[in-house]
Amino acid sequence: MDQVLGQMLRQAVWERLDMLDELASSADNGSLLSVARSELPRLTHGWRALLASHAPDPRGRCPECSSRWRPRALCSVWRAAHEHLVHTESGSGSVSSGSVPSLSGARRAVLQMRHPTSLLPAGTVAAR
Repeated sequence: MDQVLGQMLRQAVWERLDMLDELASSADNGSLLSVARSELPRLTHGWRALLASHAPDPRGRCPECSSRWRPRALCSVWRAAHEHLVHTESGSGSVSSGSVPSLSGARRAVLQMRHPTSLLPAGTVAAR
């Protein structure tokens, strides 16, 4: 049951991200403004919640990504947050107009390589 629920949850999240990517690339300015007003607060709240769960302990270790047995590594969530929210190619901190980064497809491909059946909709076969 947990596996089915997890698969449904992941599929719903991927579909939401795909819908937002589609809107960002093809919606008119009025629609984009409306979506931005409703979705940006949700996205920032979601990022903050995720980052809070990966906040370093007093020793600087991420409680989710590190353990007593594993060597300390830079938290992958904080690396991704910095890469997508702060770091840019130009170093300006913003995305150039007309370019909307779409990482959902690339991220999905990486995750499917690691866990071929966990992200696929029911009845879909992972390509090898």
